[in-house]
Amino acid sequence: MASLKEVKGRINSINGTLKITSAMKMVASAKLHKAQGDIENMLPYERRLHHMLTNFLSSGQSVESPFIVKRDVRKIAIVVFASNSSLCGGFNANVIRYLQETVAEYAQAVRKDDILIYPVGRKVADAVKKMGYTPMGDYQHMSGKPNYKEASDLAEELIDRYLADEIQEVILLYNHFKSSSSQILTKEAYLPLDLSAEQKNQEGEDDTRKFHMEADYIIEPSAERVMQELLPKVLRLKIYTVLLDSAAAEHAARTMAMQIATDNANDLLQELTLLYNKSRQQAITNELLDIVGGTMA
Repeated sequence: MASLKEVKGRINSINGTLKITSAMKMVASAKLHKAQGDIENMLPYERRLHHMLTNFLSSGQSVESPFIVKRDVRKIAIVVFASNSSLCGGFNANVIRYLQETVAEYAQAVRKDDILIYPVGRKVADAVKKMGYTPMGDYQHMSGKPNYKEASDLAEELIDRYLADEIQEVILLYNHFKSSSSQILTKEAYLPLDLSAEQKNQEGEDDTRKFHMEADYIIEPSAERVMQELLPKVLRLKIYTVLLDSAAAEHAARTMAMQIATDNANDLLQELTLLYNKSRQQAITNELLDIVGGTMA
């Protein structure tokens, strides 16, 4: 059995850890509250706007756009979102493992040098280097403090390279914030726009909703001008929305991880306190037996 001094030292150490995890949980919870508000305000707007435009493009209108043309894939870009710091459970490990699986899948069709990885977050940037790839830029600041300007700049680079035919496909990998206790690994096609997915979503909707979706559009000044102006804006907004989504998922994962760590520390503290009391009681009993034995002798 451990000595009283050893048990007392472990209790003091766990008390210190408990204070740290409790404080980190409070900080992460406060950040989660703000991030959750941001994504809950942005996500419905972005999804509805994206839905309207893709529905319009797939409605039979005579609109030509390079963003909906599928090409033979020679180079592919993967934009992966993670965090700059750890202590958030499996948040980073899950998305890094998903990235490795995705890269292995595309490596069967294209060369290694033709897979361009844009890591948003220091943890995933380090993982990309360990995989033997060179990150296509430094986007660590975006993960720590999401802002529209930097997200828009990243979207502009992807759009320009896609229009110049330097890349033929763009994929997004991130953790989607579903709830405070649930984050879903998500892979989405960013470019070209996947109209077939939109049509599949419509198949599950009721007839009334289909009727409204199939209504004729009145467009001013022209469909081409509207698509020319709106599609890049929707694509820029998509990157920003995913950035907010990943940030909310990160704070939720860290809040949950710190809650679990705090609960485990409390449980361990109770066990050590009980062990300390038993050891102390045993030491007192032994002293009393020594005194009684000495007296009788």
